[in-house]
Amino acid sequence: MNHARLIPLLAACALGLPLAGCFLKPPVSMSDARIVGYDGKSAVPPDCERLTRDSLLLDAGVRRPSMQWGCATYTNLAAQVAQPEDLVTPRTLGPADAAVAASAVHRYETGQLIPLDAATSRNSK
Repeated sequence: MNHARLIPLLAACALGLPLAGCFLKPPVSMSDARIVGYDGKSAVPPDCERLTRDSLLLDAGVRRPSMQWGCATYTNLAAQVAQPEDLVTPRTLGPADAAVAASAVHRYETGQLIPLDAATSRNSK
């Protein structure tokens, strides 16, 4: 990549100049992660039509198509949440167990790793 061409683009983005592909921040009215639902059993992705916002950008004098800001992000979030009930009622963070953490670091540094048990590992085949 030619870095000499990249510098003016980055400078224009930093100054907030309207360039194609230069989004500094999402629209003010964009929904946050609370748009991901919970049906009592699993996370529910948002209705992407509700996320549609008109584009403020022009391309050769023609307004660009509207965008569904956050649709892919929030749909992926809903698919990846391991404990969907945490979206509704997050668990409180318990105290850290420094001895367990220090032991794990020590085993790593000394090459005494404990292999995962194939019977209990989710990644085993």
